Amino acid sequence: MRVVALISGGKDSCYNMMQCVAAGHQIVALANLRPAENTGQTDELDSYMYQTVGHHAIDLYADALDLPLYRGFIKGASVNTGRVYTACQEDEVEDLYQLMKLVKDKEGVEGVSVGAILSDYQRVRVEDVCRRLNLQPLAYLWHWNQEILLKEMISSNVQAIIIKVAAFGLDPDKHLGKTLGEMEPVLLELSEKYGVHVCGEGGEYETFTLDCPLFKKKIVVDSAKVVMHSADAFAPVAYLHFSKLHLENKAEESWGNFVVSSCSCEMSCMDDDIFPSSEEYEPQKNILVVWKSLKHKSLDFTKTLQNSGKSLSGYQWFSGITAHFLPSKDENAQDAAREAFSSLRANLTSEGFKLKDIILVHLYMKSMKDFSVINSVYMTEFDLCPPARVCVETLLPDGVLFCMDCLAHKYDMATDDVVHDEKLVMHVQSISHWAPASIGPYSQSIKVGDVLYCAGQIALVPCTMQLVRGGIPAEASLSLRHVERVLGAMSQEATLHHVISASCYVTDSKSIPTARSVWQRKLGECRKVEDSEMDRDETAVCGLLAVVVVSHLPRDAAIEWHVVAVVDDPLQRKHFAMKMLSEGFQIECESVESSSASCASISVRLSLISSSTSHLDLDGLLNDLAAMFKQAVDKLSEDCSASPLSFRAFFKEQVFDSETLQKGLQEYLEKYLEEKTPALILVPVVDLPDKDVIHITCWLS
Repeated sequence: MRVVALISGGKDSCYNMMQCVAAGHQIVALANLRPAENTGQTDELDSYMYQTVGHHAIDLYADALDLPLYRGFIKGASVNTGRVYTACQEDEVEDLYQLMKLVKDKEGVEGVSVGAILSDYQRVRVEDVCRRLNLQPLAYLWHWNQEILLKEMISSNVQAIIIKVAAFGLDPDKHLGKTLGEMEPVLLELSEKYGVHVCGEGGEYETFTLDCPLFKKKIVVDSAKVVMHSADAFAPVAYLHFSKLHLENKAEESWGNFVVSSCSCEMSCMDDDIFPSSEEYEPQKNILVVWKSLKHKSLDFTKTLQNSGKSLSGYQWFSGITAHFLPSKDENAQDAAREAFSSLRANLTSEGFKLKDIILVHLYMKSMKDFSVINSVYMTEFDLCPPARVCVETLLPDGVLFCMDCLAHKYDMATDDVVHDEKLVMHVQSISHWAPASIGPYSQSIKVGDVLYCAGQIALVPCTMQLVRGGIPAEASLSLRHVERVLGAMSQEATLHHVISASCYVTDSKSIPTARSVWQRKLGECRKVEDSEMDRDETAVCGLLAVVVVSHLPRDAAIEWHVVAVVDDPLQRKHFAMKMLSEGFQIECESVESSSASCASISVRLSLISSSTSHLDLDGLLNDLAAMFKQAVDKLSEDCSASPLSFRAFFKEQVFDSETLQKGLQEYLEKYLEEKTPALILVPVVDLPDKDVIHITCWLS
């Protein structure tokens, strides 16, 4: 695509331009904002958004790169400094909006090159500008390991010098004017000793690029003087003011030709020993179970709204939101979707919630062919911080467009004495090498307190947003790596060990062994890293995994991972397991309680062990299942005040009648849990592992 590069003169904006070109994009223009002439701050402006030191030399970039340069003045200030940005006329971000609008009108650009590495503040604001102008932000350096990134820049021949220092250990007399190559050992040592960001992401230093492989001419500094901004004894702040510069021609063969490191977005899975052969897995043949006659009246589960009770910390789960649609009746799918959302809003309002309070949505679709229609309605319902979302196609009844359930949270509904953290939202829309951009109406993750609610992840290659090649092994590994990276970006401490509940959706029963194998291998890798960092004998209690087979996933993916994680101490979690027999079936139950006792996950699996499948007692079976679930809830520690919020039953569609199952489960859950009955969610699936016919996952908070 045609791209405008936001440039500050620093190393990051230059190297991101190189990444854009390597990805096949065309840089057609440069853009820069400088201090307004009437501010009196001719060199260094106190801005949250922009690097301005060295801005006098930016005009040379147009000749150096042989590209048009668009410059504007920073007239606004840092007014709207919240985590979410909304347009504010007095804010300096609006100066960027006006500049980008001008460049788009003049140059017909489609994308914006942004050198952000760690700053959510800058990324959120650039993404807001791009959203309003329908431009795609390209931030290939986002969340790159800084030590590796610095080495990459140096090896890729980015010739940048230090023009500002502002950190303990950086000396204006020693370090100003030094190149990245000269500074690398110093920065690595300061990082090790004092936690200095190697790439200067904490404002420790700033750079000015004199040459890189994209330059047709290089910039030469003839003279410069040191300006002392703050003569602090421990961390003096000083910068270089360029007095005289000139451009020098480069040999034609030395510009335009460069190699950036091979893209790490695509994972190659060459080791066949890692993954079990799909040919070895024999899916269970369809089981025809004949149940004894039941006493329950039939009830259409798609027409029943279910709410969990409110938890002490302000959570509530809403289920049974259904869009009914029969094409033969000339109904409009969009209208059906709008009606479902109208029903959801009414249900939320009746309990004191709003759409903005939703933090996680499960969207089960009859057909992925309707995705774009449903999405067009969905995206109008949520604001700039949409909930995390899981979306799959499964075996819904005829006449149902989709079923939806969601978790909502509101602080003023919390009734306990815990001090609550605010809701943190990760909604990264920039293309990068980190994880797939959230280009739809969902956030990658939402953190409330110590809990991270993540969106489903499929194996899109981040820098191309196309599905990875290599089949299920590559897809399983890459999509789970996305999960790891999202967790790590939301909380530095978070790894897969912090997952407390995981669901894995696959589209082929033969993929089940690979999914399980990749999950265990990744957990093993986490364990090795953590064991190497500290000497310990205990074993982390990992999250409970449910693998289910559905009919279709977004973008024709073969696998999708969805996790909920808790930033706690996995070594101190409480784990409980039990099993029982119930007339031809085995019921296995596990629970994991977070070390903070703030939440828990319960898994209940029902598997057929009898060779006879005639006249089995469903009533007794559902009674036993609910009774065992009640035992698991009772086994939680006295410190745990978590309430059961959702009771998600993945069931083999050919074994159970959904309406009968819904009525029976609801009755027995209410019998055993009374006012603590969770929201019941039935999900008919194509298959489950081994001899399982039901797999229940429950979230407690």
